[in-house]
Amino acid sequence: MSCSDMKTITVIGSGLIGRSWAMVFVSGGIRVKIYDNQPGQAAKAVTEIRKQLEELEEAHMLRGELTAAQQLALLSSYDDLAQALEGAFFVQECVFEQLEVKQSVFQEIERLVGKDIILSSSTSCLVPSNVFSKVQNRSRCLVSHPVNPPYHVKLVELVPHPETVTAVMDTTHALMTKVGQAPVRLKKEIDGFALNRVQAAIIAESWRLVEDGIISVKDIDLVMSEGLGMRYAFIGPMETMHLNAPKGLEDYMKRYGEGIRRVLTSFGPVPDFFGEGAKSIVSEMCELIPSDEQHLSARIERRDQLLMGLAKLKKEH
Repeated sequence: MSCSDMKTITVIGSGLIGRSWAMVFVSGGIRVKIYDNQPGQAAKAVTEIRKQLEELEEAHMLRGELTAAQQLALLSSYDDLAQALEGAFFVQECVFEQLEVKQSVFQEIERLVGKDIILSSSTSCLVPSNVFSKVQNRSRCLVSHPVNPPYHVKLVELVPHPETVTAVMDTTHALMTKVGQAPVRLKKEIDGFALNRVQAAIIAESWRLVEDGIISVKDIDLVMSEGLGMRYAFIGPMETMHLNAPKGLEDYMKRYGEGIRRVLTSFGPVPDFFGEGAKSIVSEMCELIPSDEQHLSARIERRDQLLMGLAKLKKEH
């Protein structure tokens, strides 16, 4: 499918991720029909999106070539699923992270669309073989997992069902590239995909280091934000190693591989995130940033502003 054939997408679910996908897709000039099974919710989502796009335009951070008004003109809301699906070449599901809910949504969608329509799920923790187990034609199904907040963090993990055909992966990759995202292809499904597996490894060792009294919550966050994260915002772990030895990756492993193996063998077991030790970690975190809505909302807004600035910097480089 050529980019010129990518004209209409249906977004199922009008929560945070559904709204974010809608904003990403319209920024690329694609018509978006947003559906929610709760009457009036999709219309409310459009109102919220209008506010966000206008604010982004005012801050000169609006994505794409179109104005906020032009992007909003591409957006429509529906309470009727059949009407919402009419004319779409691609469906992006963004409902609750519950397997049975997603399975039944895709069953319903499949009854209403043609066999060539791509069915995509935003799930972050359910593998495609489970999500699409009740779909008849699974060759057109995949997971397109965004990173929160998708408007500012552009990565999308494309995860195939065992029956997904290459053309579906290719079309989705082209679509995500067209709308300014950064798609990566997983060659097969795995629990946690790639991003959450790498994230889980970081969380586990960070938790162990704090729980074992090696470092504080504040300082382990600085290890990432002022250390590893400075590199990783622009280059990944593989390229980092490749650049950190005179003759590249093979040379790096000759120099440091044994040391890395030694450290890895010293890693402790999977942490208990709910035991007595966890309480002191949670308490330490809440001393730094209290967990009431006011403090968390302010930090989330700060995070999004920082990510916006970083996204702008990355675009310029």
